[in-house]
Amino acid sequence: MRIAIDIDSTLHPYWDTLSEVSVRRFGIELPYDEQFTWGITRLRPEQLTLCIDESHSDERILAGTPYPGAVQAVRRWHEEGHFVHITSHRAIDRKPVTAAWLEQIGLPFDDLHCSYDKISRCAQLEIDLLIDDGPLNLAAALDRGIAVATIRHPWNRDLCDEEDILGARDWPELERLLEPLLARQGMEVGAAK
Repeated sequence: MRIAIDIDSTLHPYWDTLSEVSVRRFGIELPYDEQFTWGITRLRPEQLTLCIDESHSDERILAGTPYPGAVQAVRRWHEEGHFVHITSHRAIDRKPVTAAWLEQIGLPFDDLHCSYDKISRCAQLEIDLLIDDGPLNLAAALDRGIAVATIRHPWNRDLCDEEDILGARDWPELERLLEPLLARQGMEVGAAK
């Protein structure tokens, strides 16, 4: 199976970092439990851009701690022969430090793409499954026939309840929920050989 995996709020907690930068820069807290939509309305667009840029500094990227179980799950999938594409809405110039972080945490991958158009890259790579937290990405992937899964957050819970999305509380649950899909895909690939 060809799997694409997002980074921020998917492989590691990101919201606390973004909120901390927002408080320090502008005195505006971004409470995680109150973020019910994908849009961040407490900050003006230019303020949000500054916060995102700072939250993606080399130091902050390299300090990221993966969610428990995330690296182990992805490593198992890679060892089973699944193609792993890491995708992020980080700026293109963040790719080298992102690759360094992935190496630092021991997460194997076959492709890394930093851009603001994940779904086109997923289509180009013929991705079968996208694991992402963003409702727009999840919906766009579904529209392209790509299976989707996510870690549940306040901003994607409603979509998980309405659409054909595997939503999990954490990575161990996500890995369990994805076992049948990955096993079925593995059998189809084996049968085709």
